[in-house]
Amino acid sequence: MKSALLAGAVLLAVPALASAQADDGTWSGSGEAGLALTSGNTKSQNLNVKLAFKKEDAQWKHNFFVNALRSKGEANGEFDLTANRYDLGASSGYKLDERSYIVGAARYENDDFSPYAYQWIVSLGYGYTFIKNAETEFSAEVGPGYRRLDPRAYAVVAGDPPVTTIIDPDVEGNVVGRGLISYKHKFNDSTAFENTTLIEAGSNNTFLQNNAGLSVSMSEKLALKLGYEVRHNSDVTPDKKKTDQLVTTNLVFKF
Repeated sequence: MKSALLAGAVLLAVPALASAQADDGTWSGSGEAGLALTSGNTKSQNLNVKLAFKKEDAQWKHNFFVNALRSKGEANGEFDLTANRYDLGASSGYKLDERSYIVGAARYENDDFSPYAYQWIVSLGYGYTFIKNAETEFSAEVGPGYRRLDPRAYAVVAGDPPVTTIIDPDVEGNVVGRGLISYKHKFNDSTAFENTTLIEAGSNNTFLQNNAGLSVSMSEKLALKLGYEVRHNSDVTPDKKKTDQLVTTNLVFKF
């Protein structure tokens, strides 16, 4: 619990401190949500929500996001949770010149169905913008960080007769390497593609997440977005899979 509170405090502090340094920029952002409900022979409820803010001026560039996923499904006559996850993060970059910058970042994740009850990471690194024009933006960040994660307990059955042993690993913390690759491209005034790859590599786990999205604008403020997300943990308990995938079709509101 203390780790979660510390991570939350860091996440809130990053954009707050950054805003205090730069008052001449303007915050912009987007919110997107998707909802699917079924009833009758089968019953399910699926909701995903995403919120992102950004601000950039001559000296600073800031980003903040919150994501949530919740799903219920009917199986064997029972209606239970099948997904329940939220994550949030923030970063602030201090520009050294037009292309390079120093970036501080923090991320926290809580997932009821992942191999880890929670993960949080704080990092400091170097970023470089390779391309930035009206149509395309391509940048990358790399640097060291510190991560804490809480592996879930799992059961081991062995022996004759079988004996069930509950293994409950301790909370782990270690130094990691963080990398982020971001690519955005506008095909025209109404259609855009974006892809973000995040990797957090350490001795106790390597976390990889890739988010791809194709959006089509319906108006200046509204768009439809097709998203594909892949999440991978290299070290998992025996009862968990390493990779999760999520496909979404969301309504996006820009502000």
